[in-house]
Amino acid sequence: MAQTKVQTHAYILLDRTGSMSPIWTEALSSVNAYAANIASAAGDVVPQITLAVFDAQNGLQFDVLRRSVAPADWQTVTDREASPRGMTPLFDAIARIVAMAETDNPEKAVIVIMTDGEENSSREVTKAGVKAALERAEKRGWEVVFLGAEFANFSDADAVGISASRSMAMGAGRMSESMAKLARKSQAYYAAEAAAPVTFDEADRAAAGEADVQKRKGLFARKK
Repeated sequence: MAQTKVQTHAYILLDRTGSMSPIWTEALSSVNAYAANIASAAGDVVPQITLAVFDAQNGLQFDVLRRSVAPADWQTVTDREASPRGMTPLFDAIARIVAMAETDNPEKAVIVIMTDGEENSSREVTKAGVKAALERAEKRGWEVVFLGAEFANFSDADAVGISASRSMAMGAGRMSESMAKLARKSQAYYAAEAAAPVTFDEADRAAAGEADVQKRKGLFARKK
């Protein structure tokens, strides 16, 4: 009997608020690096990839730029498709991407949240609501990671239950490398029959320049 392939999906939630302007080109390049490295490491388990960008302009603006795309069919994302603007409805956006994943109902999913700022404009979902959504994702065995793009204040991630081992700051000039490594970790999770958590170790943090970001932002390292 032929073995049934596991249905897998990668969801990338990218902050496109105004403060992302200085690093926007690099942020998009890092998303493309993630897709390229998922494709190169796919093997027999090939995830679909969804990319959504968000900001707030009189409420949540949530635009899906890529929907359930096979890595081999990925088209490079450019700044002609989206540009930085607006405020940061982080909780609303996280709830929306989790709801999308729940609708798709994959057996395995990695949800990547990339932002350079703190929650400041959600209207639809409370902190408690987001935490509940992420707890549902965790119960399903899905992996959720939180990436700070030139940003090292993880109070929002902590508040909604994303552990320190699953959040990391990335410095300018380091994002594509970090996302490529994350893609390989994601693929290991998809392919494994047993649990294979997607977490960040000290080598990942050194490569991402996390300590430098913390120093620039005047923040101290958290306990992992």
